[in-house]
Amino acid sequence: MTRLEEYRAIVGDEYIHDLYQKAKKLYHKHIVHINSTFQGGGVAEMLIALVPLMNDTGFDAGWRILHGNPDFFSITKKFHNGLQGEQINLSDMKKQIYEKTNYSFSRYTHLDHDCIVIHDPQPLPIIKFYRKRQPWIWRCHIDLSHPDPELWNFLKGFILKYDVVIISDEKYRKKDLPVAQRIIRPAIDPLSPKNMNIGNGTISRFLKKFDIPTDKPILTQISRFDKWKDPNGVIEVFKLVKEVIDCRLVLCGSMASDDPEALRIFEKIEQKVQRYRANKDIILLNAENNILVNVLQKTSSVIIQKSIKEGFGLTVTEALWKETPVVASNVGGIPLQIKDGENGFLLEPNDERGFANRIVEILENPDMARELGKKGKEYVRKNFLITRLLMDYLDLLREVLQ
Repeated sequence: MTRLEEYRAIVGDEYIHDLYQKAKKLYHKHIVHINSTFQGGGVAEMLIALVPLMNDTGFDAGWRILHGNPDFFSITKKFHNGLQGEQINLSDMKKQIYEKTNYSFSRYTHLDHDCIVIHDPQPLPIIKFYRKRQPWIWRCHIDLSHPDPELWNFLKGFILKYDVVIISDEKYRKKDLPVAQRIIRPAIDPLSPKNMNIGNGTISRFLKKFDIPTDKPILTQISRFDKWKDPNGVIEVFKLVKEVIDCRLVLCGSMASDDPEALRIFEKIEQKVQRYRANKDIILLNAENNILVNVLQKTSSVIIQKSIKEGFGLTVTEALWKETPVVASNVGGIPLQIKDGENGFLLEPNDERGFANRIVEILENPDMARELGKKGKEYVRKNFLITRLLMDYLDLLREVLQ
């Protein structure tokens, strides 16, 4: 478990001192975060780093995981899709299961903390089942720009009980929501196994372990197995690139415990790439392995993130931190990280030819690739590290707990 002092070499002594000073007004306060999974996805990864650092600054921070059955997570996945614009059938049964699961969790989870932070829609209604004695914050990591109207109206009934809503970008702000809305952008932990510096020996060992040859350029997309990540479109882009430059595609993903659609998506991809697997032109990996992700992001010639919808896209942040060129969709929070043509390239999600052309351009111009990589890392260092996320939370907590 990392301590705040270990980030001095990355962010500087003054920044570390400011964090400790801001935390002074929170001494003797007890904060708790609640989400729906301990691993799989960016929310869990951020909390794994953020909660210990909160404690290290001098106040108490905890973390609880909402428990639910497969029916509940099937419904909340539909809610996730609905918040991102997909039309859903919002039946009374779905509503009942959603609320009942949160009610059951509330019966054996005591929340007597000074502030409660709820992450995403899964535990959103839990506020209904407590006597409100403290500030409640809802942190939504999803693209809220065009939610399904009926679903949004239903969920808004719970959101109105909250004191603050945190979103990732200005375009997610809801004009019909009278609750205070704050923008806090996600971040990565540069000292985590997924993002720390690793040696050539470790890189070689993991490439061998997962049978990934390096005889030609590697293109990689790392993401959950989710239709919004458009794995089929990535494969089509790869085919176009391969017409010009012989290369290899790695699709590396995992399945979060709160995402029941992931297995179905994985099986469809597996069928589609079957004919490419014999000569390893396309390598499909289902692995929850942070060192493997680190290795792939460091050794790939280009990282692709061809999302159709994206709340923020921490896999982009991770790749930029490792100085690997990124070609990504101009959606969600990705444009907050990539300045087109400066530290990466942005394309519209359906522009497969454009994706392929930019990738070929990078592969044919090593000097440009290195320059993109250097600028990408510096941009992340200034804007998207866990220490900045901690600073933003300290500012907000001081505000709501004053």
